[in-house]
Amino acid sequence: MRVLPVPLGRSFNGLWFGTGAANLGDGMGLFVLPLLAIAVGASAGGVAAVTAALTLAWPVFGLHAGWIVDRVDRRALLSTVNAVRGLVLGGVTAAFLADALTLPLILVAAVLLGVAETLVDTALTATIPLVVEPAGRSRANARIEATINVTNQLAGPPLAGLLAGTTLALATGASAALYVLAVGGVLMMTLPRAAPTAVCEPGATAGGGVAAGGVAAGFRFLWRQPVVRTLTLFTAAMNVVWAVATALLVVYVVEPGPLGLTAAQYGLLLTAMAVGGIVASVLVEPLRRWVGTTRLMIADAVGTVLFVEPVAFGAGIWVVAGGAVVAGAGSSIWRILAGTIRQNLSPPELLGRIYSASRMISWGVIPVSAALAGVIAEVWGLRTAFAAATVLAVIVLAAFVRFALRTDLAAAVRGAVGGAADEDDVAATA
Repeated sequence: MRVLPVPLGRSFNGLWFGTGAANLGDGMGLFVLPLLAIAVGASAGGVAAVTAALTLAWPVFGLHAGWIVDRVDRRALLSTVNAVRGLVLGGVTAAFLADALTLPLILVAAVLLGVAETLVDTALTATIPLVVEPAGRSRANARIEATINVTNQLAGPPLAGLLAGTTLALATGASAALYVLAVGGVLMMTLPRAAPTAVCEPGATAGGGVAAGGVAAGFRFLWRQPVVRTLTLFTAAMNVVWAVATALLVVYVVEPGPLGLTAAQYGLLLTAMAVGGIVASVLVEPLRRWVGTTRLMIADAVGTVLFVEPVAFGAGIWVVAGGAVVAGAGSSIWRILAGTIRQNLSPPELLGRIYSASRMISWGVIPVSAALAGVIAEVWGLRTAFAAATVLAVIVLAAFVRFALRTDLAAAVRGAVGGAADEDDVAATA
């Protein structure tokens, strides 16, 4: 007898709609902010500073995001934060139209949007269990993940590029409107009156609230778990390379850069990169069975090298685009496999804080790395920054190959730590 899927319900549909609208706004807004910096006359260092400002919130504020989400009404939090994001980009649009927009204003907007992202991302993962029964949560999470990939990476950049071809204000204004639209979806949700009971830990108060020690519990577990810790550190090292690429690739490919692309063409480049990630996320399971977990994760480290190496050697658009597509595919595979390993090796009651701690470490390197990349580009040139990133990527690749061949990553992905590895992984180790 065929079993029908469990209905996800009206509340989830509202959350799903709000997530799609907000992430389409994200994809458009984050695409257009560096272009606004270029439009107001910012140098390569100034453009890199925008990327640094966008990611500054995770190392500074990310560890506390879960603590806040657990203590407030999540429906109100998601509504308020999305409304604030709409106001921020609405203000940027007004300033641009009034010819009053400056790089410092763009940087302030980027910081505010970064803080909002930490709250929304954490609240999203914590809200799904409140609106979906256990039997439907896997399908709900898959639907949310696919929606984020399609709206944030696939649709957002090219749509922003097309609108920016008319005027940058049209792109930022549309992004602001999408955040407001997301509020309507969130308000469709109905949440339980009381949040789930918090897990008691050392440092908990008599009333059940978690003191400062509870905030750091996820970080402590992460640091004591060798596989989770090592994968987090490798992710951070590769994010240094990605920070250079995301901060400065626009300077290399968009006019007046060497490749001379328009904003719309740059959007298509990012779309091709996103397509690589979406295809890889669909094929990750058959690929894992075919080539093995170890080889698949090593392939992602190779993709990180290919993201920066073409620019370091002054390659043309097709080589740069090819490297970006491979990197996008590898990044998607890495997030899925590393995330699964973290889930399987972590206690459920600490998973949210472990996620925040891992994100704080792995994303915490991005603002500093983007700022440093801007300084190198200013002093020694754009290609020198990409050459330094290429050298780092090769070192990380060599170190990860050594780690991966000595660790049973396949068992960790299956949730059978200490069990036998996949046949392909055994062959790779041999």
